[in-house]
Amino acid sequence: MLNVAIVGLGFMGVTHLRSYLQVPGVRIAALCGGRRPPPADGDFSGVTGNIPGWQPFKLEMAGVHIARDLSEVLSDPSIDLVDLCVPTPAHVPLAVRALRAGKHVLCEKPLARTSAQARELVAAAAAARGHFMPAMCLRFWPGWAWLREAATDGRYGAIRAARFRRVGEPPAWGQEAYFDGNASGGALLDLHIHDTDFIQFLFGRPRSVFSQGFSQFSGAIDHVVTQYQVVSGAAVSAEGSWIMAPGHGFNMAYTVVFERATSDFDLSRGSEALRLFEAGRPGRTVPLDPGDGYIQELTYLAGCLREGRAPDRVTLADAVSAVEICEAEERSIRSGQVELV
Repeated sequence: MLNVAIVGLGFMGVTHLRSYLQVPGVRIAALCGGRRPPPADGDFSGVTGNIPGWQPFKLEMAGVHIARDLSEVLSDPSIDLVDLCVPTPAHVPLAVRALRAGKHVLCEKPLARTSAQARELVAAAAAARGHFMPAMCLRFWPGWAWLREAATDGRYGAIRAARFRRVGEPPAWGQEAYFDGNASGGALLDLHIHDTDFIQFLFGRPRSVFSQGFSQFSGAIDHVVTQYQVVSGAAVSAEGSWIMAPGHGFNMAYTVVFERATSDFDLSRGSEALRLFEAGRPGRTVPLDPGDGYIQELTYLAGCLREGRAPDRVTLADAVSAVEICEAEERSIRSGQVELV
């Protein structure tokens, strides 16, 4: 049994909490809320976010320890994995402490506000007994996992063009942290980084970027559209935004043009989210694996840890690189020029 302590109990912490309950062989051993103490009765119904179909949630608290601070978690020898769902500025210092205490660590994205800060984790992770995994859940999301497999095995030929889109209203939760762009990095680093990371997962690290965008709420970049120059020569772009008007909600989508097919994913289509179009055949819905990217991500991590191997589907180097690419995008917005990555 893998004993997990979740640190940080806002929207993402509770999302991880709900997901762990669907992962075999995992036990929620401790909760540490920091400024948001865990409810003693396990009632998290007041926590909301941007995942469609979010339902009120209550955890059975029998056997779950409520920790006052991280030191209490790190001194507990029964805790195997520390899951950090805290605001971005706390990622590096708390992850370093947990690694030095011999714990496995899962850390939410972005790894840090800057790539220089993110690189501070490299030495700590290299010297640690435990394993470290950045929580880049898009690599595990069923529609995106299907896309990666289709691109890797070449079933429809090479990718000629790809467009990704992740847009929503301003966060309705945690605004104190999110709307301080100096701390959060705005939508560019907190939301758009998912697609930036997946693009490097699919095409390799881009050579350069050309971005346009602006700030509306945070003082950092809250809306971004980027064209990526990738080694294959495919035309690749992504849009990320927090500025949709009230009532728009959240959506994520992609359209990818292969040599012999076009795939189109739109979250708003529900069970028909992924559509595939091939010459000579009517368009069809592609069935996807059940569950979301959080459940798949945590299931993968738990399996790696039980087998005693380091997670490699997403690595610390990947997470540092994603921040570096986003920084190049921000430079491009400021300069109006193509920026090398």
